[in-house]
Amino acid sequence: MLDGTWSTDGVSSFDILDPSDGSLVGTVPVAGPEQVAAALAAAGKAREAWARTAPGERGAWLAGAALRVREAADELAELTRREMGKPLDDARGGVLAGAGTLAQYAELGPLHRGRALQGGWGATDLMVAQPRGVVAAVVPWNDPVAVACGLLGAALVTGNVVVLKPSERATHVAVRLAEILAEDLPAGVLTVLCGDGSTGALLAAAEGVDVVAHVGSTATGRSIAEATARTGAKTLLENGGNDPLVVDAGVDPAWAAAQAALGSFANAGQICTSVERIYVHADVAEPFLAALVERARTFAIGPLVDRRMRDAVHAHVAAAVEAGATVLTGGEVPDGPGAAYPCTVLSGCTEDMDVMREETFGPVAPVRVVASFDEALALACAGPYGLAATVLTADQEHAQRAWRELPVGTVKVNAVFGGAPGGAAQPRGRSGSGFGYGPELLDEMTTTKVVHLEPAPRS
Repeated sequence: MLDGTWSTDGVSSFDILDPSDGSLVGTVPVAGPEQVAAALAAAGKAREAWARTAPGERGAWLAGAALRVREAADELAELTRREMGKPLDDARGGVLAGAGTLAQYAELGPLHRGRALQGGWGATDLMVAQPRGVVAAVVPWNDPVAVACGLLGAALVTGNVVVLKPSERATHVAVRLAEILAEDLPAGVLTVLCGDGSTGALLAAAEGVDVVAHVGSTATGRSIAEATARTGAKTLLENGGNDPLVVDAGVDPAWAAAQAALGSFANAGQICTSVERIYVHADVAEPFLAALVERARTFAIGPLVDRRMRDAVHAHVAAAVEAGATVLTGGEVPDGPGAAYPCTVLSGCTEDMDVMREETFGPVAPVRVVASFDEALALACAGPYGLAATVLTADQEHAQRAWRELPVGTVKVNAVFGGAPGGAAQPRGRSGSGFGYGPELLDEMTTTKVVHLEPAPRS
């Protein structure tokens, strides 16, 4: 959005297809250097006035935006379904989660404060939080509304202006979301740049950007980090993961299989914290695998986001089978239009397989049987990623060891998903850096200035 209108200019364009049937959703322009420069110029003009807007006014605006997003939940959910294949009820849940995040930041933003320091009697010493300036938000396709609302809400309520670059796989829903959010905003406070990776690269490397906040692939995160190392912009990165699930001896194998299926297959495995590799104790392995196969055959999912994603997922499965893994169910590309892929369970997996050592991001559950909890925990701790991990255990000592030793930002014990409102975590290793969500994201979106104030001597 530039001065209240959506630009259709670009150096090229691309089509977005509905992954359920291959039909055309729409054609999207690719913003080039001129469009990026114009967006940053608009943001630069708006930043001072928005930073000076009272925090209470910014919070009230965000509360109103949250209500508008909630009212548009059906529309946004349908756009999400058409662009990336998420089942409609799940898509609507993501929209409502995004609205809830906006409402949360509407309350937290005006309360975000610095602190007074104890200095000399005749002086005042303060630590004051100030907006960083221009935030480039590069958001993903797998949960486009919820993720965007988190970054945009925290950035805008703390007085920053935002240039939003949505994924080329979910552009229309992001544009509509931005239209809803920008309804009462001054021109330039929220600007959208449509395009592909080339547009994101131009934005991340541009002078005049103070923060690049990215949720997406590790490869893109690395390129952003390299670009901001030259410009000096702050980076917030939540990137790929290879999240392990440990199934300990002594648990109910049917319950554990239900948890594994949910973690591996929800949203067709296209969740940042999906279960990517499973280590199951030999004592429960046989009934666990049988129950997991049954769950996989009855689990209702949508298609993968597109055929390019499906090809990448199937390549991991095919390579694992060639290296000795066994397909217990799924593992075949179906005929017909769209980008469907079946829930797949693999046994006999080893650490040298890409399906175990990299992020597959599809409905695949690769399983390795282990002889002990110690072996499972050691394998779960290995690898360069550090996003999240789950442990299913009835042993309190094992639970304590797991959450302390796993080198990840989020550890979940006996539930693959869940958590209290306001939680935030710091990914580690290749999975990124910086807080996402929660009150801590307000800290990330601001910078602290120390002020020492004392009177001048009398003349």
